[in-house]
Order: sequence, then structure tokens, then C-alpha cells
Amino acid sequence: MAFDMRWKVRTLWALVLVLMVSPVNAQEKAKAAPKPKQDEYFELMQTFVDTFEQVDRNYVKDVDRRKLLEAALRGMIKELDPYSSYIPPEELARFNQQVEQQFGGIGIQVQPDPRTRRILVISPLPETPAYNAGVRAGDIVTEVEGYDTENMPLSRAVELMKGPPGETVSIKVRHLSATEDEVISMERAIISVKSVLGDKYGEKGKWDFVVDQEQKIGYIRLTQFGRKSADELAAAIDTLQKQGMKGLVLDLRFNPGGLLSQAVKISDLFIDSGTIVSTEGKNTAKRTFSATKAGTLPDFPMAVLINRFSASASEILSACLQDHKRAVVIGERSWGKGSVQNVIELESGASALKLTTAGYLRPSGKNIHRFPDSKVTDEWGVHPDDEIKFTRKELEDYDEYRRARDVLTETAPPESSFTDRQFEKALERVRAMLSEPDGKNEADKDGEKEKDEKAKAAA
Repeated sequence: MAFDMRWKVRTLWALVLVLMVSPVNAQEKAKAAPKPKQDEYFELMQTFVDTFEQVDRNYVKDVDRRKLLEAALRGMIKELDPYSSYIPPEELARFNQQVEQQFGGIGIQVQPDPRTRRILVISPLPETPAYNAGVRAGDIVTEVEGYDTENMPLSRAVELMKGPPGETVSIKVRHLSATEDEVISMERAIISVKSVLGDKYGEKGKWDFVVDQEQKIGYIRLTQFGRKSADELAAAIDTLQKQGMKGLVLDLRFNPGGLLSQAVKISDLFIDSGTIVSTEGKNTAKRTFSATKAGTLPDFPMAVLINRFSASASEILSACLQDHKRAVVIGERSWGKGSVQNVIELESGASALKLTTAGYLRPSGKNIHRFPDSKVTDEWGVHPDDEIKFTRKELEDYDEYRRARDVLTETAPPESSFTDRQFEKALERVRAMLSEPDGKNEADKDGEKEKDEKAKAAA
């Protein structure tokens, strides 16, 4: 039996090696980048197979071969960079949900409750089965599908509540003012997780995107760049324009990034020509993404908020708007992630590899990526036009302030003594632009002056 297993393993790896080193045709071989010698592939893979075999046969205890393989994959990818990763089957669904922004469920945000050791509802999502059925912020979920939630892992509770749309799920909740639990049954639906949010909820569970009614200034938070983010943002701005919006604050703080395609589409909403971003990799040709005039929004005054946690696609967007002098950037220097990851299917789609395949540059050609040996004085990230750093205490206070305002309740959000200095500065800059006769800031004027000078020189 042991010999049979070894023979199968060696045969499989021999086949893998043949596929790796044999070009499909002469044309593809000519296009391919130089590869290590065939002998080196065999030697390296032979070492891996021998090690796998020795551990499987001779380790003091039985080991799970699948776990061994996944550990080897994770170790290999770890040597590359912090942004490449192996996504095992059990994590792939959650990864896809984050990108696609939707899943089958009932629509509540939950967390463990240390007081009751059960599950606490942070907030229901608007227009979802849970909200329509009467689940509210502060409710304690005591049972899910008949299972007691006391000491239940949060992941298990979420797993029970999620599932195919149309199927019925039952939970037992204890409302804040109630002494007895209530059983609530509802049908799961497709839950769309919004990436475009406002400052607080308005009527009928809709986000209120206006922060200054008098001067008609809008405020939009973009939390990630998911599959639907560009459409969501366009819809929110359309709503604001119908309300007479004259200026906008776009908040990209704490935005970790997402899809490059969405960063390009959103950037294209605000500029009508020129480079948005360029990418280049070892085995991919340099590609430049350019703006088009069609669909460009009016040139209203605009400020963008970033902080030390704004990364990747949020840096592409803020750098583009800054380089084209379309908006002023307020806050803190961004994270510095100037690399692009492709998601490559493995095992016929059962698992995946998120692999760094290219880097990107902002329109000015400057680097964004912060390499491991980068210094503070090096060129990386996006530098704000007005730098306002938050202390650790301010970050904690902001988190508490934001959480309170993001809860969907029947009453207005509670008053807070916290002052968001970054937001206030952004609002101040937009108001100043609106007070200018032409509605432009100094950066806009400098950009137009530069264009005029170039035109005169060409003439």
C-alpha cells in the first residue's frame, strides 16, 4: 500500500512537471519569459515530493495530507509578499462574498455579547428579512435554528443564519425592553452589502448623503471597491444632484481597496481625459487606463478624505483626483500598496490563489508602493494636500462615534462630543471653493494656468 501511494505521488508530480516545462506550441514558447532549466524543476519538485512522502510515512503521528499540502502552499506564498495568499475551499465563499457584495442570509450585523455569552445584534440592514421581521439593534439572539447560542462561536451562528435564498430560518431573540424571548421566522434573501454609505440613516432606512443643507454639500463614504461600487456611487451622486448638490466630500478613510476595475470606473466619473493609472508586471505588458469624456460628472468642488489605512484602489482613486487637480486630499498619508493581485482558480474553482502579478503608478508616474525597506522620506503612498493626523485616542473615539451613527434604529443617532477634525477640514475646503467666484480652489487655478501656458507655448 505504501509503495502504491508513493508511485501514484511520483507519477502525478511527473505529469505536473511535463505540463510545466512543455510549451504548447512554438509561438507561446517564444512569447514566454525565460524559465529555469528543466533539470532544476525536476530537482526542486523531487525534493518537495520526497519531503512530503517522508512526513506522511514516518512522522510520529498520522497527519492529514490535505493540511500538509495547504501548509506547504501557504509557506511558499508567504515568501512572496504580504498581499499574495492561498485561499482554501472553506474560505473561498467568504472571499467571493466580499468581492461580489452579496450572499444569502437574513441581513443583520452581529457580534459576541460578553455579558450574556450569546450573540448581540449590532444593526439590521435596511430592507432585509430581519429588519422587516422586527429584529432591531441591541437584540440578543438566544437561539438559531433551535441551537442555543450560549458560548456558540460567532462563525457558527453566522453559518446557521446564512444559506440559500427562499429557505426559512428561525431565530429566537430577546428585545431590549422585553422579559421573554420572541421566535421570529423569515425567508432568507439575497443580501447586498453596500459599499457606499452616508453620514447617518435618514427616512425609511435610507442613507442621508447631505451634510450641509444650506450650502448643499454632500458626503459619501466608500468602504471598499466591490463589484457594484461604481454603480452605487453613481446612484448616490445622482440622488445628491437631484437635491441640488453643489459640492462633495468623498471619504476613503479605512478603505482597504478592492477591484482595480472599479477604481478605474469611479475615477472616470470625475475626470474626462488623461491617465487614471498604469500597470506593469513581469509577464504582462504595460497597460494604461485612460479617462473618457462620456459620463463625466460636472466639475463641482470636491475634497477626498484618506488616512493611514486607505490602501490600494483607494490610493488609485485619490492619487488620480489629486494629480488631475480635480479634488483636494485631506487627512493622513495613505498606506502605500501599489501592487495588483489576480485571483487564479485552483482545483477547478474549489480553491484559489491571490497572486501579485503587477504594480501600478499614479498618473504623474510616481510610485505608490511602500516596499519593506522604504523610508518615511521615500516616495510612496498618497500625501494629503492638508495633513491632519489623528492620535490613537482620536482613532478610538472616531470608531465609537462611527459605530453609533451606523446603527439603524427608530430614533436619531445619539449626540457625541467627538470632533472629526479631518472631516471638518474637508468641509471647510469645499465651502471655501464654493465661496470663490468660479467655484474653484487654488489647485484648480494652478492647473488651468499651467494648461494655458502650455497652449501659448505650443502656439
